[in-house]
Amino acid sequence: MRYSRDMRGYGERTPDPKWPGGAKIAVQIVMNYEEGGENSIEHGDAASEAFLSEIIGAQPWPGQRHWNMESIYDYGARSGFWRLHRMLKDLPITVYGVATALERAPEQVAAMQEAGWEIATHGLKWIDYRDIPREVEAEHIARAIQLHRQITGERPYGFYQGRTSMNTVELGCEEGGFAYLADTIADDLPYWHVHKDRPQLMVPYTMDANDMRFSSGQGFGTGVEFFDYLRDSFDVLYAEGQAGAPKMMSIGLHCRLAGRPGRARAIQRFLDHACAHEGVWFASRLDIARHWAETHPYQPRTRPSQMDRAEFVAAFGGIYEHSPFIAERVWDAEMGAVHDSATGLSMRMAQIFRAASDTERLGVLTAHPDLAGKLAQAKRLTADSSLEQASAGLDALTDAERAEFTRLNDAYTAKHRFPFIIAVRDHDKAGILAAMQARIDNDTPTERAEAERQVTRIAELRLKEALK
Repeated sequence: MRYSRDMRGYGERTPDPKWPGGAKIAVQIVMNYEEGGENSIEHGDAASEAFLSEIIGAQPWPGQRHWNMESIYDYGARSGFWRLHRMLKDLPITVYGVATALERAPEQVAAMQEAGWEIATHGLKWIDYRDIPREVEAEHIARAIQLHRQITGERPYGFYQGRTSMNTVELGCEEGGFAYLADTIADDLPYWHVHKDRPQLMVPYTMDANDMRFSSGQGFGTGVEFFDYLRDSFDVLYAEGQAGAPKMMSIGLHCRLAGRPGRARAIQRFLDHACAHEGVWFASRLDIARHWAETHPYQPRTRPSQMDRAEFVAAFGGIYEHSPFIAERVWDAEMGAVHDSATGLSMRMAQIFRAASDTERLGVLTAHPDLAGKLAQAKRLTADSSLEQASAGLDALTDAERAEFTRLNDAYTAKHRFPFIIAVRDHDKAGILAAMQARIDNDTPTERAEAERQVTRIAELRLKEALK
């Protein structure tokens, strides 16, 4: 089975985004413009809207219009937009514009364009796509792009559906004209997603630093709470940037929510806080996408989880000495992006090794050659073993050293019934001899456990070399 989700990402060390001017943080503000694109009988939908409003726990009204719901959305267009526009018009922000909402907002669109804001597409309608057939969603995306171009004068280069299906990202990739997709909350930095061998840049969005939590049962109750959360998020990310690992901070706003007076104050307080720091890059999502694509272009790399079985076993069947069954079982089990790194794959192979029968594990141990033994002298070691033994100088022993290795090997094998095993890349020649002398006196169960630990360590080191 191949696990589709990437649970690894960048791992422990994130790449340096090299933000312009050496910025410590990129702050990206999104204004969601949805008013006029929401579910409504007047829009041809089956029921009224029930999402992201002041009415906590609202339910759709099938076949009926909902005056309060509609007027809440109207507020966003009539008042909330303009309040946020006054605060943000001098900053490069991104608008997620629902195409049918933009069509009903000519003055707001003109103001967006005059401010120089990026207008990304937020889909054709502000509806839930989870049960929409794939072909219908694809048609809606195409219609959204067409309508967006007619309204704004150019196609959108960013796409955020928001209320997604499992097809949304695939369809965004397949459309082929987006500089980035934003239907992901998976990271603090952009990343490349590969669909059908084509790379697509993802610029993650947020649901935590987002005023949508004013409309949920357990969220922000006051503007102070919202400001505190934005400030704390900024401070943590800014500190990470100062420490050499800059990130991006996304902030999600809705005209009908953050545009209310008691909440808008939180936005202004946050802007004042962020602007009081040096090295803050305010940017649109398209700015970030273009910067990332130029600075960190997609680089194809070896992805073990995407290999076919024969290719995988050929590449990794020798990681455990003369024991390809480990690689075979790894491939046959669940694999995903977490196994595409040396650490991830070595941990998986170690798990499979430990799950093997006692006889199989012993077979792995006995497959290992003696250190500086007859196979080495006859140059019959595997390529990995030859390099490993050479790295510790075991290919250049004096006659006395070779005799000592032979004596210790023979004594160890006679006592424990498997060869002495150690990850030689972790030691020099003297350290290996000292370990042999010390471990001979262990009881066999203790030494068996140590030998198995050394086997997994050898595999880890081999994989680090193979997956550089």
